[in-house]
Amino acid sequence: MSTQAMPSSLTAAAGKRIESIDLLRGVVIIIMALDHVRDFFHGSAYLYDPTDLSRTSVPIFFTRWITHFCAPVFILLAGVSAYLYGAKRNRRELAYFLFTRGLILLLAEFFIITLGWTFNPAYPVYILQVIWAIGIAMMTLALLVFLDKRWVLLIGILCIAAHNLMDNIHAPNNNFPSFLWSAVHEPRFFSFGPIAMFVGYPVLPWIGVIAIGYSLGSTYANGYDQSKRKMILLTTGLGMTALFIVVRLIDTYGDQAHWSAQKNTVFTFLSFLNTTKYPPSFLYLLMTLGPALIFLAYAEKPLNSLSRPLVIFGRVPMFFYVIHIYFIHLLAMLAATMTGHKWSDMVLTGWVTANPQLQGYGFSLLIVYLVWIGVILVLYPLCKWFDKYKRAHVGQQKWLSYF
Repeated sequence: MSTQAMPSSLTAAAGKRIESIDLLRGVVIIIMALDHVRDFFHGSAYLYDPTDLSRTSVPIFFTRWITHFCAPVFILLAGVSAYLYGAKRNRRELAYFLFTRGLILLLAEFFIITLGWTFNPAYPVYILQVIWAIGIAMMTLALLVFLDKRWVLLIGILCIAAHNLMDNIHAPNNNFPSFLWSAVHEPRFFSFGPIAMFVGYPVLPWIGVIAIGYSLGSTYANGYDQSKRKMILLTTGLGMTALFIVVRLIDTYGDQAHWSAQKNTVFTFLSFLNTTKYPPSFLYLLMTLGPALIFLAYAEKPLNSLSRPLVIFGRVPMFFYVIHIYFIHLLAMLAATMTGHKWSDMVLTGWVTANPQLQGYGFSLLIVYLVWIGVILVLYPLCKWFDKYKRAHVGQQKWLSYF
């Protein structure tokens, strides 16, 4: 997935918002909502992974695959936002802001987001996902900002390009050192007495993404030539996309999930696209960040009737992120009771699709898309209200700069 979780405080040094950034963030946060509606409403989500090529269909695969762009874009823009926030402040002020912002995100992941996913105040398991990853990445960036920007960029590139060298390193024990390794690179479930945690987003490659975003932020500084920025974004984006295709074709490094010939050409293409998200492989990040940069290169133009509402969502992403989880879960609770389940079946002890009491529940993909559209339409007025409130009070109420 926040101004400080999926940062929306993106302004140029002079204080003017950069609408292309808000637009991209708005697009991906709406796409993200589709994935979460699918989790709570799609019948086959309770039976198999949507990227399992032995069981999925093309529409189901792409409904999942398109959402792969969300986390990389959020975290990349978090780095851009950090650079722009620090443009008129010294490094110590920026580092303090990033560290406290990241800490708030960790607390939100543990006690607000997890509750929204489970509706279980006993917290049977803490689910560490994108908000956790952004929080840790921001806290790490708080240290990196004291380095020369060239070193920050180099560290970012190494984190995303070289972390797959550690794919065969495992720490299988249920202890704190193993948890630390999991937090860095290997998604796993842990149980420490009454506390259970699932690390869904190991943070090392995400630290690389935020560092690259921070380096990219200089191209959005006040006075930077727009045509030069467009050229940098376009050539970098095309280069990353081309590198993805070449390295994926060679298929010897960059992702543990190798592609292979399937039952037909279409499914072979799906296999080619089916890269690893947990943790995000080098190829996964090339596949998603390259097109995102190309989008940014062409997005700097006046808003129209379609893009203007999307920008609203992009300005208040953390607000949207929190309320959409609770709203979707409430709708799913209602849907469960209407289809013969108990409302308590939606009080969860882990990830929604892994709860055995929900076997047999769920709807078609068409219903998923209709619910998704309904969620966006219902939440848009709330986001528009909060955006207006935030812009009117951000200078008076400090907490808004952290939200």
